[in-house]
Amino acid sequence: TLMQAIARANRVSEGKNNGLVVDYCGILKNLRKALATFGGRPDGGREKPEDVEKEPTKPNEELLNSLIEAINLVQEFFTSKQFDLTKIKEASGFALNAAIIEAKEIVNQNDRTRKQFEIMAREVFKKFRACINIRPQINELREDRNVINIIYKALQKDREKADISHIIRELHEIIDQAIDLKIDEKEPATAGDKPTGYESESKKYDISKIDFDRLRKEFERRQGKRTTVQNLRQAVENKLEKMLLLNPLRTDFQKHYEKLVREYNEEKDRITIEKTFEALLKFVQKMDEEESRAVREELKNDEYLAVFDILKKEELTKKDIVRIKKVSFELLETLKAEKLKIENWREKENTRDAVRQTIYDFLYSEESGLPVDSYEENEITQLTEELFKHIFRAYPTLPSPVYGDVA
Repeated sequence: TLMQAIARANRVSEGKNNGLVVDYCGILKNLRKALATFGGRPDGGREKPEDVEKEPTKPNEELLNSLIEAINLVQEFFTSKQFDLTKIKEASGFALNAAIIEAKEIVNQNDRTRKQFEIMAREVFKKFRACINIRPQINELREDRNVINIIYKALQKDREKADISHIIRELHEIIDQAIDLKIDEKEPATAGDKPTGYESESKKYDISKIDFDRLRKEFERRQGKRTTVQNLRQAVENKLEKMLLLNPLRTDFQKHYEKLVREYNEEKDRITIEKTFEALLKFVQKMDEEESRAVREELKNDEYLAVFDILKKEELTKKDIVRIKKVSFELLETLKAEKLKIENWREKENTRDAVRQTIYDFLYSEESGLPVDSYEENEITQLTEELFKHIFRAYPTLPSPVYGDVA
């Protein structure tokens, strides 16, 4: 029983560095006896009693050497890029903040360097935990581990708070009056107003009112360019993920973004970094325009816009487009009022078929469906399948977990 309990802690698993067993009542010697008895030899270990005293865990020296090696790899990573981690060890106040920014710039050179650092840092943390009870030696390595953790946590904090408005606010605070934000006519500016480009915590930035030309010029003078670009990228990815979830046909945005990332990772010079920043800002503007397209198309929200995008095609008349918008709204309302209300409808073949047939009948109908002169029967069959896939993905229940916040 003791052998089995210990074996569970030491069971091999991907990403697992070690198992920690705490002996509260001094049973380690019993474990040694058990290892000698059940160690796999035919004689049960009786011929070599010295094996009874064999330590069943890794020697402390081996664990410490593994930790030291992991720390050295991180130090060599920064040294190769002309940065000494002792800057963070010895600095305080503004000097410490500057050193952390410098370290993040090195890590954020591109996706490869960021991933490389994060993997090495996690190895340090795992190996440090494996040595936590080896004292006093572990205390001599604690400061090195803490320095690495400061950089790692700073990067994770950037990722967690990645938000377009936050990044714009951060730039504003550093470059001072780089953002030209229009004042609301209902709230005229006064002598006590904050500098242009700032809004209180209760308000959100309206990115359409930001002067991106001035912002770009100020960015060129900023020191932490790579970190700013990485943070902006993370914010864009968060926003893009939500947009694709709402409308699967927005793949052009994803392809455009992936192209920007690919070009950024291929080049390392200053001009490319500034060019990527400008491209990302323009990309954000396009995403904002796309997010408001449902209103411009005179559809209720993204829920109906997604259906409309699936059904529309090139070379349609204005009359046809009006008809398709009507179809998009009424078809979705019909499904939500009937078939999609059935509990677990996706799990049964007959209810899935009923949803698919309802879509086809609605689209094919001369009264309720798509313009007869503009859509062939084979097109309606294909659109039925595409729309069914979308409905299957987005409406496991009602209200839809995808569109719950916009319904």
